[in-house]
Amino acid sequence: MAFPYPIIALEEHFWAEAAIEFYTAKSKQDPYKTTALLRRCRDELLDVGESRLKLMQESGVTVQVLSHAASFLALDAGTCQKVNDEAAKAAARNPKHFAGFATIPMQDQKAACDELRRCVTELKFVGALIDNTCEGRFYDDPLFWPFFETAQELDVPVYLHPSYNEQTKPLLYDGNYPDAIAQTLSMHAWGWHVENGGHILRLFASGFFDRFPRLKLILGHMGEMLPYQLDRIIRITEHQWPMAGVKPERGLKRVWDENIWITTSGMFALAPMATLLKQCKPDRIMMSIDYPFARHEWGLQFLKDLQQSGMVSESTLEDIAYRNAERLLKIKV
Repeated sequence: MAFPYPIIALEEHFWAEAAIEFYTAKSKQDPYKTTALLRRCRDELLDVGESRLKLMQESGVTVQVLSHAASFLALDAGTCQKVNDEAAKAAARNPKHFAGFATIPMQDQKAACDELRRCVTELKFVGALIDNTCEGRFYDDPLFWPFFETAQELDVPVYLHPSYNEQTKPLLYDGNYPDAIAQTLSMHAWGWHVENGGHILRLFASGFFDRFPRLKLILGHMGEMLPYQLDRIIRITEHQWPMAGVKPERGLKRVWDENIWITTSGMFALAPMATLLKQCKPDRIMMSIDYPFARHEWGLQFLKDLQQSGMVSESTLEDIAYRNAERLLKIKV
C-alpha cells in the first residue's frame, strides 16, 4: 500500500567536513568513528547528495530538514558558520527536498545570535537545532538566554536535541556489563531522552518560559519521556513547587500546549503514539525519521501502521505527515 501524503522529516542528520577538520585541529577523535554503530552511519552522515535523495524517494520523504549530528565538543563560531554553509549549499542544489536547521555556537552568545540571524535571514534556514547541553551546562542558566530571545524575535523554532554528556555515564550507567552497553544506556537507549526531557523541566522551573512566552521549542523521540509522566509532573508543579517559591506565570500544561512541538524521530511504535495523541494537541505532532540512526522505511511503515490502526483521522494523519511542519517551519512541500 502506497502512503498517500508527502512527508516532511525534521531531524535528519549530516556530519560536515568542517566538523571533521575541527576535531582534527583539536587532536580529538571524530565521534562518528568511535563505535560500531556510529561507524556504520558515517558514510550516510557525510552524504547530502544523490544517495540520500534516492533513499528519500524510495520511502516517500519529500523534504528533509538537514540538522548537524550531535557533537562531543562545542563547535566554535567559525566551524558553525562553515557547517551551515555546507547545509545551505546542499539545500540550494535541491531546494525542493532539503531545508536547514542552523548549527549554533552556544558557548559564545554574541556569535550564537549573529549566526542564527544570518542563517534565517540570509541562508533561509527554518530554525535551529542545538545540543541539549553546552560543555555540560544546561540552558536554564541565563547566560544562554540571548540566543533564545533572538529565536523568539525571528519567530523560528529551536529543536532541542539529545547530546553527549560524559559526566553522567560513569555515575549512572557503568555497571556489571560491557562498556558498549553502558554507552548505549547513557545515550540513545535511555539516558539521552531522560536528560533532554528533564531539561524542559529545568527551563520551566527557572522562569524561562515566562521570559520567552512566544518561543517555539521542538522535542524529538515522541517527547523525550515527558508525555508518559506529564500528568504527575503537572500536579507536582502546581501543588508542591509553590511551597518552594517557584510558581511560574503560566502552568506547565499551558507551556506544553503553547510552546512545545513533538516529533516522532526514531520512535515508530503505536503504543507510545497513543499516549502522545492523548497528551498533545494534534497540530503539535510532526514526523521525523532520525536518519541515518533510524531508517526511512521504518518511518514509512509507521505511518502506514498508524493509518491502518484507526487511531487518527485521515486529516490528522496528513497533518502529522507534513502539514503541521509546513505551518511551523513556513515551508511548502
